[in-house]
Amino acid sequence: MTISRRGILGAGIAATAASGLSWHGVVNAATHDQPRDLNMRGDGTYDTVPLAKDTVSLGVVQSRVVPVELSNLRQSRMANVQHMADLIDAAQGMAGGPDLMFFHEFPVTGYYHGWNLDDARKVAIELPGPETEVLAKKAREYGVWLVFGSYVRDPDWPRALLSVTTVMNDRGEIVDRHWKARNIKGVFGGGVELFTTSIYDVFDRYVEMYGVDAVLPVTRTPLGNFATSSTQREPEIFRAFAMKGAEIILRTATGGFMPIDMQATSLYNGVYTAVANNAASPENGYYFADTGGGNSAIYGPDGSELARAPLAFETLVSQRIPIAAFRARHRQPVVHSELFMPVYEQYRSQYGPNLFSSYQPTDLKDSAQYLRDKARWPTK
Repeated sequence: MTISRRGILGAGIAATAASGLSWHGVVNAATHDQPRDLNMRGDGTYDTVPLAKDTVSLGVVQSRVVPVELSNLRQSRMANVQHMADLIDAAQGMAGGPDLMFFHEFPVTGYYHGWNLDDARKVAIELPGPETEVLAKKAREYGVWLVFGSYVRDPDWPRALLSVTTVMNDRGEIVDRHWKARNIKGVFGGGVELFTTSIYDVFDRYVEMYGVDAVLPVTRTPLGNFATSSTQREPEIFRAFAMKGAEIILRTATGGFMPIDMQATSLYNGVYTAVANNAASPENGYYFADTGGGNSAIYGPDGSELARAPLAFETLVSQRIPIAAFRARHRQPVVHSELFMPVYEQYRSQYGPNLFSSYQPTDLKDSAQYLRDKARWPTK
């Protein structure tokens, strides 16, 4: 049976309704749906929707990162979005463009360490908004799914700055919005700390609003089960994604990452992993052009490198994924949880959850000052 790419969503939604499944993640809150219990099985299998095609083409877009100008917000932000649209045109202009195009963490707003909370919230977008509508038109034009990160404002969180990875279907509809799970703390020498609000920072309220399933959301699509993350060096998160049925894990980065961290996600969990990093960005006046750019890649379920950007320039890293054959044999990762769960249950992280529930830091230094006496571990 032949299904056009523009018909993928319709097939997926119809199958979803017939099976009683739904799109999982923060999108449930956005559509005023009820918070959902954990969607997970105990027999090695996992929930899916029927696939639209046996093989899916994944394109990782290694693109520039250019901070929006505070003095020229709308125009400079829209210039970034237009650049994304131009890259979609370039990728789809070739015969058989990708079914899914995956951008890095900040292609819309860029990043600048000098922004405070008010600045970054001005720079941030809303979902949906005029920026996403430009991308939605491209999704509809080519019948392509889009995944991209951005700073986001949400009226339900009026003082927060969110880092969200958006999943947009081939009809230009936002089907999921994945918050960053956590920010790493205590690694910048104590002088600065990130002030974006992650799930961990407001954990209790987040679960109350969206349900426990949205903490580590897996988006079940006709192209496969997606999980996204901008978190690095916490393998337990990706093991949990795989347990919940993630088949393709899409990891964003900005300013560098450790390739072995990405490769291990595939090796230890038996899934496909892609990492989208920024390209060298001579248009960025705040940093050296080549700061942390390059090495975007795709890894196979055995940890093998399937494709990698050869240089730090803007490029498309692409790979065809035999998703139907993979799904036919794939199961949850084998984990002997009984061996180590008593240790996990006794463990306490250096910083507890919910620290931004009572106070929202206003910049990097204020965040460091606020967190200075919040650690649960003794200072060395």
